[in-house]
Amino acid sequence: MKEQEIAKICKALGDENRVKIIKLLSNGELCACKLLEEFKISQSTLSHHMKILTDCNLVDFKKDGKWVYYSINTKAFSEFKKEIKSLTGKKK
Repeated sequence: MKEQEIAKICKALGDENRVKIIKLLSNGELCACKLLEEFKISQSTLSHHMKILTDCNLVDFKKDGKWVYYSINTKAFSEFKKEIKSLTGKKK
């Protein structure tokens, strides 16, 4: 993973709403409407957060008609975790 990708992920996770979204998605795929129920934000604000998370590849999405479903990109998270551990000098 390149430094630019790591920085982009760190920036994405620098917002508490996006961290909460990741925590919610850690329990499995969710529809945007279910995510929105957990926040006091507008649909457009949620869309903004989801765009940032999908642009850095932490979150995947699929469309089903008018619904959008989001899930964690486990491969990207594993790679990010590996990179963060390498910064600390720990291999485990």
